[in-house]
Amino acid sequence: MDMEITCNRCHQSVQPEDCYCPTCGLPRLVYATDGPPEQTQPEIWEKAVRDAGTLDWKPALRAALLMAIPAGLLSSEVSPTGGVFGLFWMTTAAAWAVVIYMRNQKPAWITLGAGARIGLVTGLLGSWLAFGVSGGALFVERFLFHQGGQIDAEYSSIFISKFQQTIQQTLAGMGPADAAQAQTVFAGMLSWMTSPEGHAAMWAGSLAFSSLFLLLFAVCGGALGARIQAGRRRPEV
Repeated sequence: MDMEITCNRCHQSVQPEDCYCPTCGLPRLVYATDGPPEQTQPEIWEKAVRDAGTLDWKPALRAALLMAIPAGLLSSEVSPTGGVFGLFWMTTAAAWAVVIYMRNQKPAWITLGAGARIGLVTGLLGSWLAFGVSGGALFVERFLFHQGGQIDAEYSSIFISKFQQTIQQTLAGMGPADAAQAQTVFAGMLSWMTSPEGHAAMWAGSLAFSSLFLLLFAVCGGALGARIQAGRRRPEV
């Protein structure tokens, strides 16, 4: 009785005559009686896996840059589709970067790790661009368009008000002695947050935090693009 053959990656059934997994496209290497005796199947398999996980960085960077520019602009604070929608743009851009990269690549399959690396590069480029555009827009609005009052009001509503609410909730759960000490600490923190240096640092930290999320979603998008490619494309034999 023949044992069922399964794919090493997706664990789906593979027919003996199939050279590639019909589900994910992973090459299935078989023993050849006329092959070189010094080259065993595990050695060939390891080489195939290494080749699939190795990126040709020149076209990979080109594809990442091509998708990172529009994704970064759409994900910035000046874009009406920024914010939460920016995560969607960055994920989609990373997935498409993998698709563009794979169009002229042989073999026509890629590991999830390689796709994630393309997503990482796309995310780095896109998040840096989004950070720069958002920070530059704040600078232009304050010093060229003289909208400092509006920016300060927005800063107060976003950061200062929430921080004051947190202070009140924290002090409410403390005893009188601890509350007095904590109030002194909180007063110093609030004074720093309302200073020009604290104002700039809080905005920069907020933009950097958003950029980090864009980067994480781009890595996931790259892995997703590699998974989609594995399911749709079949290597030529």
